[in-house]
Amino acid sequence: MEMNATLLLVCGGLVGCGVYLLLERSLTRVLAGLVLIGNGINVGFLAAGGPAGSSAFYGSADPEDMADPLPQALVLTAIVITLGTVAFLLAMAHRSWQLHGADDVQDDVEDAAIRRLAVDDETSVGHSATTQGQEEDDPEEDDR
Repeated sequence: MEMNATLLLVCGGLVGCGVYLLLERSLTRVLAGLVLIGNGINVGFLAAGGPAGSSAFYGSADPEDMADPLPQALVLTAIVITLGTVAFLLAMAHRSWQLHGADDVQDDVEDAAIRRLAVDDETSVGHSATTQGQEEDDPEEDDR
């Protein structure tokens, strides 16, 4: 079975751009990233499905000439799942825009608590104090 290198590059590019956008704080960019990842996965399914053949209806062609219907079914399923997820995320972004006037995801309470504990941590302060210029005595310097 041969795979088209161009389709694989397109698949990798779409998924890579989608992951980059998915890591942003804006829900609009997360939505665009999810769409790109979904389309990249669909292209990957079609590329892995092999070369195009005749329709997969029973009795319409020789079984050797028929296209594999499984990748087509997987693509249709992935399209439906992506559509549902995009609709849910679009509703979340719209509601966030209505409530806050922006679609950026805010830090939650746990993130703020972890950041506060990191600032209050005495071992972190001691470590940063020694690494920022207060060097400890070197025993080799005393011997000279």
